Amino acid sequence: MTRVWMPPVLLVLSGAAVATGPARSGDHATAAVLFVLFLLFAGMISPLVFPRPVTAAEARRRSAADGCPVVYWRPGCTYCLRLRLRLGRDASRLHWVDIWRDPAGAAEVRAANGGDETVPTVLVADRPHTNPDPSWVREQLPPAA
Repeated sequence: MTRVWMPPVLLVLSGAAVATGPARSGDHATAAVLFVLFLLFAGMISPLVFPRPVTAAEARRRSAADGCPVVYWRPGCTYCLRLRLRLGRDASRLHWVDIWRDPAGAAEVRAANGGDETVPTVLVADRPHTNPDPSWVREQLPPAA
């Protein structure tokens, strides 16, 4: 669990350190802007940006029921963030598996990628697709009910 939050926490601490210089020299506006930028970036790579993750078994069960793809991801992955942001509201329709929280999900990703934990790996109709284009993933979603 701490591994998931380490990059965002380090960014916040780095932002505080970077903002200290301008603040000491009296440039409080620059210090505030710098710190806010670091906070925003930390928020973007935190697990809070992604829909609530489920286990690999639960994701497969839900996918079989509703036909929506399963996305294997991990916090801090820029490609996962790109996929999540480009999907927009449609991201909540997919089933997200955090491979750092679910060893079974990590094992599925390794099996699909020749032993590597390459994410995002999207499972569509039991076929893995590594780092697919977000528009392609959106096309794989069944029509909204």
